[in-house]
Amino acid sequence: MAPASPLPMDPIAEAKRQWVAHGWADTADAMAAFSSVMRAHQLMYGRVDAALKPLGLSYARLELLRLLSFTRDGALPMASASARLQVHPTSVTSLVHRLEKDALVRREAHPSDGRATLVVLTDAGRQVAEEATTVLNAEVFANPGIPAADLPVMTAILARFRRNSGDFTDPVEYPEPL
Repeated sequence: MAPASPLPMDPIAEAKRQWVAHGWADTADAMAAFSSVMRAHQLMYGRVDAALKPLGLSYARLELLRLLSFTRDGALPMASASARLQVHPTSVTSLVHRLEKDALVRREAHPSDGRATLVVLTDAGRQVAEEATTVLNAEVFANPGIPAADLPVMTAILARFRRNSGDFTDPVEYPEPL
């Protein structure tokens, strides 16, 4: 969250200056980049949280609702939801439990795999996901505070970092069907 009033200086630039002064010039740029991304995350998450709070949602809850809404049947095995959201299965179970309490999702037995449980989007969940997306688009994504031309560059840089960190692999490109 942003401070009540802006600081009179950039604390990350000052930390970088101190890093160099203390003999760590070879890692100062990386420290400043990492610190900047972590602070940017705090600022971005604060904006998203403020937009979603009136709807009783966190970003994690909305991510699961949106993921389900993007599927053909509004349902996914819990393990698939965990993998796609890149969170531990325990976190998905906790999210599903809270969303169930609000009647936004329900659990069902998997029709062909007796070991799996499906998480299914309810009509109320679909409606809340649509409302929340409208709010986020209007209050956050339409004016992200980053010039529009910089967004694809920023996304590409971060995707490259994520890929190189083992977050994902590039998809296999299949030839066009005959």
